[in-house]
Amino acid sequence: MSVKSEERVNHQNLGQRLELFMSMEEAPGMPFYLPKGMILRNELENLWREKHQRSGYQEIKTPIMMKQELWEKSGHWDHYHENMYFADVDDQKYAIKPMNCPGAVLIFNSKRRSYRELPIRYAELGLVHRHELSGSLNGLLRVRAFTQDDAHLFVLEEQIESELAKVLDLVDEFYSEFGFSYKVELSTRPENYMGSVEAWGKAELALETVLQSKGVEYQINEGDGAFYGPKIDFHILDALGRSWQCGTIQLDFQMPEKFGCQYIDENNQLQQPIMIHRAIYGSVERFMAILLEHFQGSFPLWLSPIQVKVLPIADAHIEYAEEVKQQLEQEGYRVEVDNRVEKIGLKIREAAMQKHPYMLIVGDQERENNAVSVRKHKVGILGEMSISAFIEELKRGDK
Repeated sequence: MSVKSEERVNHQNLGQRLELFMSMEEAPGMPFYLPKGMILRNELENLWREKHQRSGYQEIKTPIMMKQELWEKSGHWDHYHENMYFADVDDQKYAIKPMNCPGAVLIFNSKRRSYRELPIRYAELGLVHRHELSGSLNGLLRVRAFTQDDAHLFVLEEQIESELAKVLDLVDEFYSEFGFSYKVELSTRPENYMGSVEAWGKAELALETVLQSKGVEYQINEGDGAFYGPKIDFHILDALGRSWQCGTIQLDFQMPEKFGCQYIDENNQLQQPIMIHRAIYGSVERFMAILLEHFQGSFPLWLSPIQVKVLPIADAHIEYAEEVKQQLEQEGYRVEVDNRVEKIGLKIREAAMQKHPYMLIVGDQERENNAVSVRKHKVGILGEMSISAFIEELKRGDK
């Protein structure tokens, strides 16, 4: 790949040109989202919420900062504290969370649970902070503050395989939404692990059994599991054939034991649930970076921050342009009017560089005909249409 094409698809260049996000010296590795970037981010989160609600998840939110003793109990202190940030509050030591799982455990433990409640599926768009070396920071791909699209499932032992299978289906549904193909890896017990070899063997077998029963091709990644359990990792392939590790499913017998998670079984006896950790985007930031480079900024209509750009030819046409904007916004579309005192040729060139799916040019003729002249990104001139016909064009583009 040439240097020029590398620049063309670099997500940091695209993020700056499309006014999506920026990095600042005042907060290294902690991105600032601009208004258009927030639209993109919110659309990804809206899709996430919609699919999770349909799949039986309950959304939760846990604190960003919790007492250090919690992280000592969870095992993160022993295995991860060099990557964590800390603070002293009221003469007590706190840690800013690098992961969301202990918070989900605290919510599970907040009341007595019956076996009839399980599986419990908690989903969280959780902001976490991790100390990355300054030299490794890279736009949205490698950051110190990011939002994991986490979920933590508390399940009975006999529910493990069926719940894992449902997660595999949900992962496939998400990646298909963006046209991604992907590869799967099964990562096994690392050297620095927590718990018994027997529990690890049982967890690894459960993951392998589900992958085989679903007919999923996978590779074994020896020794790369999380410290508390083996995992399935998903590597998506972008438009340039590059591989990105995003989603993960982790089976955990350790954390429920450490925190004393319990439910009452059908014989009125206390039992310990098994915990499934999983993420699909991986992190919202990283997934946005991958999408930027995958689509090269030319997003599908539903995901594009500005879906329609209206370009009045002269000041006399601004009022009509605003009327067009209002009609399209009433249909639920995101519209912007370029009302600058510039020549129409410049407006068209700049709108094309912004990669908006549609641009509408309006002048005397369009105003008289209650119409718009339509240009579609990557297609070209579609010609003059009535506003109602253009709305039908947008509805087809939404599918």
